[in-house]
Amino acid sequence: MWMKWFSKKHTLKQNDYNDIDPTRLPRHVAIIMDGNGRWAQKKGLPRTLGHRAGAETLREIVKTASEIGIQVLTAYAFSTENWRRPADEVSLLMSLLSDYLDNELAELNENNVQVRFIGHTGDLALNLQKKVEKAQTLTAHNTGLILNLAVNYGGRAELTRAVKIISEKVLRRELDPEHINETIIEEHLYTANLPAPDLLIRPSGDFRISNFLLWQMAYTEFWFTEIHWPDFKSEDLLQAVRDYQQRDRRFGGIKNTNKR
Repeated sequence: MWMKWFSKKHTLKQNDYNDIDPTRLPRHVAIIMDGNGRWAQKKGLPRTLGHRAGAETLREIVKTASEIGIQVLTAYAFSTENWRRPADEVSLLMSLLSDYLDNELAELNENNVQVRFIGHTGDLALNLQKKVEKAQTLTAHNTGLILNLAVNYGGRAELTRAVKIISEKVLRRELDPEHINETIIEEHLYTANLPAPDLLIRPSGDFRISNFLLWQMAYTEFWFTEIHWPDFKSEDLLQAVRDYQQRDRRFGGIKNTNKR
């Protein structure tokens, strides 16, 4: 049985993040949990053990994100392209998700974490779909960290879905094409009512976004590291936040000369 996320021994102390400015936190942090397989292969282990180790890392990062006051943490757990992986690896990933929902949901709920899912969860096994729905329903009114799990998610598929829904509304005369703007499109994305990611973290040395939150990351700050996801620690999350707080986000405007 997995150890509980919030009762697990945590190595961070208060002074480890005293230099984090709470007024300039990224509201929404997105993470591509990459490098599980490479981490395992480097150690001469099966790739499946890398995914288990990656699940342990997510526990620690969820707790740290909650502690420092991040509002939304979106973790790329399973992409639409991941179905192409070997059957035993796909089965393991689904099993890990199922175990998490069985064993960790009560603990997350007790700690005021709201669990959401983005992606086409209708392709998951029926019993897993029921667990996904239970998790979202049980935690829907929690007001702490939003843990947003991207499962069977692809950015292009999300945009295609949004276009189809909007098109159907136009055909039914529920929406005037002249009224379609960025706000309308965002209202039809999986992430409706969530802030856009301020910070994307990609471990394991790759420099791409892999079909993740394509619309939402128009002005996201990227932070890359060579560290494989199973070796990613709370200290690395804090360093990413520190680096983010040193950046001047202009959103197409001019440099902020009043930046501290």
